[in-house]
Amino acid sequence: MLLSFVGILSYKNSGRMRQVRSQLLSTPHLVEIITAIICGTLSRIATLREDYRQYPTFPNGYLNQAVLGFVAALLGAVMVPAVITGNFTAVTFLALAIRQFQAVRQLEQKSLLLLEDVEYTHRGHAYIDGIAKTFEARNYSALSVALVIGVIMEVMEHNSPLSRVIAGIAGGICVFVLLSRMTKGQIIADLADVTVAQIHIRNHELYVDDMFVSNRVGIERGQEMLTTEGMAVIVKPKHQHFRVTLDNFGQRQAILFELTRGLGVKRYHYMRKNYDDGRIAFAIVPIIRDEERMIQIVRHTPVLETSKKTHSPLRNWVNRHE
Repeated sequence: MLLSFVGILSYKNSGRMRQVRSQLLSTPHLVEIITAIICGTLSRIATLREDYRQYPTFPNGYLNQAVLGFVAALLGAVMVPAVITGNFTAVTFLALAIRQFQAVRQLEQKSLLLLEDVEYTHRGHAYIDGIAKTFEARNYSALSVALVIGVIMEVMEHNSPLSRVIAGIAGGICVFVLLSRMTKGQIIADLADVTVAQIHIRNHELYVDDMFVSNRVGIERGQEMLTTEGMAVIVKPKHQHFRVTLDNFGQRQAILFELTRGLGVKRYHYMRKNYDDGRIAFAIVPIIRDEERMIQIVRHTPVLETSKKTHSPLRNWVNRHE
């Protein structure tokens, strides 16, 4: 009786051990996961070069986004082995992780909104929304890179370990390049010409070249500061339909923010659009006087998704209904 009981226990223990062993990851799976995590994290780090425009504390922002990229890569890396080993509970965790990334986007928005009152000028809600969505999308990009690497290496399970790693990295690079091109937005230089302009004071009114800007120029000391230390730039749309984007207040606010953030503001900053030809004038009294830098800042300001309009669908609709 005792021997039979011991036999039953040993049989159950051996069954449990076989179940545990079946759930353990093999060495090829570990290599697959590690490769996918490293490449996915590096793909996120490679896109962090633009964070300096959007974070006041660059090292902390860099670290936060790098860690989020690592988490996204980890989720993408373990998905394929989890499916192969039948651990579907781990796969369902992915849905919770995506919701967490969406929560991080909301935290980014709240954080940047809290900084609005301490900047030279406001970023604007449209710019903040674009920044938060961009960071969320880049985490999904890291997840996608890691996932594709895992799939490729799993498909090539009968090949040598080195060839699996090389093929996985190559596939990850292709996905990274493809997603980078798909998500890369336009900049102001794609829509408009940016030129340096001259500041003039006429009858206590501010003009940039021949364009009226404001009648709030202060006392004579302020007027003298504008004419001697002020700098101005005019943004002129390359095509008439680009005015739909450039006339958007959120887009103009983003340009002004980048301009004041890059050069600093000693005292004044102005923004004005010409309703006849669509030109937009920006005038500031900067801390750093550098015309070339001013032009490059305006030219490389991103075009916001909320202000960008696609004209081909409307044109096609009109053609179909003519």
